[in-house]
Amino acid sequence: MSGTDAGRAYIGSFTAAGGRGLLTASVDPRTGALTVLHALDTVPDPSYLVLAPGGGRLYAVSETTPGAVAAFDTTGEHPRPLGAPVPVDGDGPTHLGLFDGHVLTANYNSGSVSALALRPDGGLDPEPNVVVHKGSGPHPQRQQEPHAHQVLADPSGRWAVSVDLGTDSLRVLRLVGGAPVVHREIAMRPGSGPRHLAFHPDGRHLYVLNELSPTLTVCRWDAGEGDLRALSETALLPQAPAGDAYGSAVRVSSDGRFLWAGVRGEDVVSVFALGAGGSTTRLVTTVPCGGEWPRDVTIDPSGRFLYTANERSGTVVWFVLDPETGLPRRAGSVDAPAASCVVLS
Repeated sequence: MSGTDAGRAYIGSFTAAGGRGLLTASVDPRTGALTVLHALDTVPDPSYLVLAPGGGRLYAVSETTPGAVAAFDTTGEHPRPLGAPVPVDGDGPTHLGLFDGHVLTANYNSGSVSALALRPDGGLDPEPNVVVHKGSGPHPQRQQEPHAHQVLADPSGRWAVSVDLGTDSLRVLRLVGGAPVVHREIAMRPGSGPRHLAFHPDGRHLYVLNELSPTLTVCRWDAGEGDLRALSETALLPQAPAGDAYGSAVRVSSDGRFLWAGVRGEDVVSVFALGAGGSTTRLVTTVPCGGEWPRDVTIDPSGRFLYTANERSGTVVWFVLDPETGLPRRAGSVDAPAASCVVLS
């Protein structure tokens, strides 16, 4: 391996549950196999990670109360912290994304989104700007208040979309003077509990993975207006689950033909075929995730391999994807206690 982050994977984990923090692994480009090289436990509960485009910088939430974000230089053999973690002025950040020269975090426990400006060296400005969500939903335990779960830039780069499980809604955001401002709020089905989303590569559709009802909602996205409209909702499973079933993460293939979604409890990856330019979904099958509680599902940049971060079994499992059918075939696994997220360069 060279001194770049090519051929590297980074695994986040919950240190409070026995995880080793931020793991660095090598990636075999022929097989997709991971080999853990290094562990860094200086940041508590780095549960979600994002790589800067082009590599060289990695950002991790610290899913704690109060919450924080840490920045790392990944140009060496192992990630090097770019200063101490920066507070986000919110509790329990579960996701982060890069948008308009900032890192945005979705703060689950405080139901808010924070924006921290990026410094020229890739570090973070210590003064966050925050927008607080408002509202609730019908679920008596999970929706008494807002719970922002994800924030993601749209393909046009003009907007960011925050997903709120507690209010059954998505908020389209823009930055004004470095502060996140709600441009539009779109209601989803009451009680659905939206958790994560992914955009179709055409930039005209997005898919919302619902946690409280294990379903997938197809939406039409208008980047010009910063607006979306729900078109349909499809079950993640071929029949009613026998017990717990909670959607976790959703990914779309770069050619727009397939979609994969993790389902915790059932411990499967649901495989969908996409049609009509991304506006229709068809559940093809479900495949065991290779462990317990698949918190994250990731596709490598080549599109050949799928990875599941199985939190409760403490493994990351890799699969070879059939390019014609989109079906994953299990190929191997590596131990990663309390694994929560995988990103690959």
